[in-house]
Amino acid sequence: MIRNLKIAVFLICLLPLARLVWLTPGAVNPVEFVTRSTGTWALIGLLVTLSVSPLRQLTGRNELIKFRRMLGLFSFFYACLHFTTWLVLDHFFDFAGMWRDVYKRPFITVGFSAFMLLIPLAITSNDRMVRKLKRNWTRLHKLVYPIGILVVVHYWWLVKRDLTEPAIYATVLLLLLLWRIDRWQKRRAAAARQSKDAHLAAPSAP
Repeated sequence: MIRNLKIAVFLICLLPLARLVWLTPGAVNPVEFVTRSTGTWALIGLLVTLSVSPLRQLTGRNELIKFRRMLGLFSFFYACLHFTTWLVLDHFFDFAGMWRDVYKRPFITVGFSAFMLLIPLAITSNDRMVRKLKRNWTRLHKLVYPIGILVVVHYWWLVKRDLTEPAIYATVLLLLLLWRIDRWQKRRAAAARQSKDAHLAAPSAP
């Protein structure tokens, strides 16, 4: 059952790529269309990945966690397409021009930073690295939260007129982060209560 669902999710994640291949030849500005589309789907993929834990908690469906890695890697895949399009079709491998853009244009600075931070997360998204890094793996993958903020800021600064779409993404990200903060505070309070109860239950020294 899970295997079939994974195949279905995999195929669904490929639909934006199929759409891109189908629509790009007819686009007025193909380079801009590919750049915008891949960037948007990288952001959507990141938000969907961040939604897995809240959905698992709210629905009680623990099997949802089995899809998180695939969703995260597809987000990285579209981010790679986004970056490659910018580097190859926009800058034509002009690395000096690329670095000038990174240095001088804030929206590119934050977008480039987000992509660089995504790379170690993608590299370590396998069972071998989870075992090797142990607790450091969890610490490393908490980078996904500042990455989400950087990506939303990148998109917000990119859009010059209608901010409706970036505002929607920003709202979704804010809700996901607030949910995590609430969970963290509840766990911290529960740990404090347990520590206090254990202290009270401990026998006093004679």
